[in-house]
Amino acid sequence: MSKRPPRLSRPEENQAAERSEVRAAVQRFLLTGLIALVVVAVPVGLWVRAQAAANAMTNAVLLTQRLADYSLGPLLTDAVLDGAAGADRQLNERLAPRLADGALVRIKVWDATGRVIYSDLPMLVGRHFDMPSWAPQLLADGQGRASLEAQDEVENQFETGNGDLVEVYVRAIAVNGQALVVEAYFNDADVRADQDSVLLGLIPTFLLSLGALQLAQLIPAIQLARRIQGHQSVRRKLLQHAIDASDLERQRIARDLHDEVIQDLAGLSYALEAEEMHSTPENRPLFAQAKAILQKNVSTLRSMSSELYPPDLDELGLPEALAQLAARVLEHGIEVKLQIPADCDLDRDRAAMFYRVAREVLANTVKHARAGILELTLMQDDDRTILLIHDNGCGFDLSADAPDNHVGLRIMRDTIQVAGGSLEVRSWMGGGTSVMATLDREAPVRTR
Repeated sequence: MSKRPPRLSRPEENQAAERSEVRAAVQRFLLTGLIALVVVAVPVGLWVRAQAAANAMTNAVLLTQRLADYSLGPLLTDAVLDGAAGADRQLNERLAPRLADGALVRIKVWDATGRVIYSDLPMLVGRHFDMPSWAPQLLADGQGRASLEAQDEVENQFETGNGDLVEVYVRAIAVNGQALVVEAYFNDADVRADQDSVLLGLIPTFLLSLGALQLAQLIPAIQLARRIQGHQSVRRKLLQHAIDASDLERQRIARDLHDEVIQDLAGLSYALEAEEMHSTPENRPLFAQAKAILQKNVSTLRSMSSELYPPDLDELGLPEALAQLAARVLEHGIEVKLQIPADCDLDRDRAAMFYRVAREVLANTVKHARAGILELTLMQDDDRTILLIHDNGCGFDLSADAPDNHVGLRIMRDTIQVAGGSLEVRSWMGGGTSVMATLDREAPVRTR
């Protein structure tokens, strides 16, 4: 066993660790806020995008409706409706600039029967196509409609190579009052630009607002984290002071037992031995019995004194101290299996906590478990240290109220939890008891 004393924790290490706790809390808050920002921003962004697309489609319908009312309608004469030669010359001249700049890709005018009465492609004029089911409603109420998609229908054979197009349907009124359907196809660039302008106008404002709200909550979050950390620090100190006071009281009782009671009883034992030598033969058995009882009680008190006064962990180290605890269990006829590393890198505070847990568990095992075998294991990795103690005794019901002999473990559980660790007890009637204590290797146990 290594006798290297455990490393002592320094106040500046504790302060740095406390600052790290606050920093970690702030980082968790920021990460949570970022996740919330994404969770909120994504659906809102999709909604804004949908609204922008709807707005762009509405603008396309309004633009086409103006084209139908002011450019096409006054020129849709009876001659155009009848397909007279040269009747569409004015229409072609009126639409030529719009077709030339590429914004308007195709335009068609239909009558109620599905006959194309005008198009910028003369070959389409006079052809019949099936009218969509909503066409009569459009002719009746003039409510235009628009969509953005690739054109792959039969009547769109001349638009299929243009990718996505904005397809708009509106109503036009001919000179003679006849209602007609105007079908126009626009390049999607202008519509997408309109959509992007709406997005760029709303999304940055929305994100900045959410970011400002997040920053406004950051300062209270930091203050709250520091306040909680301060309360934890105070609680940690109070628990540590209570444990220290308990250790001091144990030491005082052990010292009083050793210096007064045990010495007096040992002296009385010598006196009885001397009196036995000078007594009559018939009284000697009585003196011998009294001396044996007295020596047994002195031995018991010395064992109690040794248990009350913990070893110097700075001198022994935790592995040796645990081995000494296990040796006392052997004296009660319980087989002990130890798995303890020769070298244990723990500061004094953690070593003391693990020792107190082991002392409490082993004392309960000896007094109450009626166990035949006890296993004690101490494990370390890069992040934490684990103490595992298991016996094959009678066990107890965890669902019942904790018996008086487990109050010490409850106190140790609270102390270890405040220190950032955990203490887990598993037991069942007739199945033994397991206790596992875990502490991180770097988190501060106490602050002074």
